[in-house]
Amino acid sequence: MSKILIPSQSAEDWKQFLAEPEKHWKRGYSARAIAYCWQEADGLPDEVRSVLTQEPAFEGLETLIAIPEHKVMLNGGSRPSQNDVWVIARTKTSLVSIAVEGKVSESFGPTMAEWGINPSDGKLERLRYLCSVLGLKTKPDDDIRYQFLHRTASAIIEAIRFHASHAVMLVHSFSEKKVGFADYERFLSLFNVAGEVDKIISAGQVSGVNLYFAWVRGNESCLEK
Repeated sequence: MSKILIPSQSAEDWKQFLAEPEKHWKRGYSARAIAYCWQEADGLPDEVRSVLTQEPAFEGLETLIAIPEHKVMLNGGSRPSQNDVWVIARTKTSLVSIAVEGKVSESFGPTMAEWGINPSDGKLERLRYLCSVLGLKTKPDDDIRYQFLHRTASAIIEAIRFHASHAVMLVHSFSEKKVGFADYERFLSLFNVAGEVDKIISAGQVSGVNLYFAWVRGNESCLEK
């Protein structure tokens, strides 16, 4: 993966980074909504900033860079975790790694039970690695969605890589019906915290980083772009 980044000129530039551009780049889909929302904000969208700055440690939060479809390599297997957006931001005193997962009506993918059918050595290695990064002592229950594990791990891994004190796994949801919110709540229970809409949740220190979760309601006008 190249370390050279080329600035985007418009939201349409984001399309090229999708794994399946023709399938996912459609009006009303999360990939396109996220692209327009974040590109036009040129930093943190207002609704995202409003939620994140509920945390006193994030006073003065400012985006340094935001990378569309940012890939984070994980031990075990060859497929990275591909974040819809990854942000490195700064506060008055520290850096913050933010892994963003955009959703409209899509699910959060396979459960641990579905992902773990006929596990290969690579999958077993990856699961051990993710549990280690997330500070989980045992394998997550079968009903937990696998995507939450690697997206949260991405935020932590990049926080460590960039010497950031904080990591955030953020769901940017454009669903009026909060599709997938129950799965989000279920995942957060692994850290003994409860999820709320439009609220930042602290999960304490994980792998030496202050970990936070947030479910943010996106501006629905982005679905029409």
